[in-house]
Amino acid sequence: MIPTTYDGLLILDKPPGMTSRAALDRAARWFPRRTRIGHTGTLDPLASGVLVLCLGSATRLTEYVQNMSKTYLSRFLLGARSDTDDADGIITPTISAVAPAPSLVAAHVAQFVGTIEQVPPAFSAAKVTGRRAYDLARRGEVVELAPRLVRVDAINILLYDFPVLDVEVHCGKGTYIRSLARDLGDRLGCGAHVQDLRRTRVGPFTAENAHTLECDPAAARARLLPMQLAVAELPRTTLSLDDAKRFCQGQAIVLPELSPGANGGKIAVFDNEQRLLAVAEYDVQAQVLRPAKVLASRER
Repeated sequence: MIPTTYDGLLILDKPPGMTSRAALDRAARWFPRRTRIGHTGTLDPLASGVLVLCLGSATRLTEYVQNMSKTYLSRFLLGARSDTDDADGIITPTISAVAPAPSLVAAHVAQFVGTIEQVPPAFSAAKVTGRRAYDLARRGEVVELAPRLVRVDAINILLYDFPVLDVEVHCGKGTYIRSLARDLGDRLGCGAHVQDLRRTRVGPFTAENAHTLECDPAAARARLLPMQLAVAELPRTTLSLDDAKRFCQGQAIVLPELSPGANGGKIAVFDNEQRLLAVAEYDVQAQVLRPAKVLASRER
């Protein structure tokens, strides 16, 4: 029997030269017309790779996928700057650019690891007074974006042969690889921009297991992933049958010595059959688990 509703996650391998929205619209044709569907983190048109789509009830969990750690492969081109910080913009070669020594490149790359301040690119979806920065930049307006804190877990240099620098970046939510290239080029004094970018991982989702837009729609529907994977990076707890029933009715549950981890106190709550019930907030002082986003029915 063909299901009339779809709830779960679909992992796309977005091709370069296409917006994330256009990729989503293509994939949406594989499902019934009124299926709710949204993506969980924009990829630049130049970029390819993992784009996680949430369908049906899973659209309520997009924020937790957005917060997942990510891995990118990128080629930086040193010796030239771009107004978009990538190869899609207007490229301006740096006059008399000198190839930095490999040791200097490695030393400066290391400075971007950790929690750092980063200014998003002018051509980005970041907002300025309620408007998208790229809308202002396209009109020729001066865009001044405030720096924000982002987390970079590691940057591995895969190849350096001036002007080419290939890197693998492991990072958290909101990190712009274009900004890393721009800022690295500024510190080296030669300028730099992103020539190629591929997202290879979002949380547990990898490009190797992603669907292309040329895949068989029936196969994509059949391989929809369970929506509990959207909370894979949250700590989890399992409730008894009675506690689960009360919790799904909106009641708080006393759970002593539960550790919420470093996710703003959010915890994924499962029943004893390992079905996702809700995302909860844990009050460490009161040792109480409170419903934040209930996904299961009250009858469960």
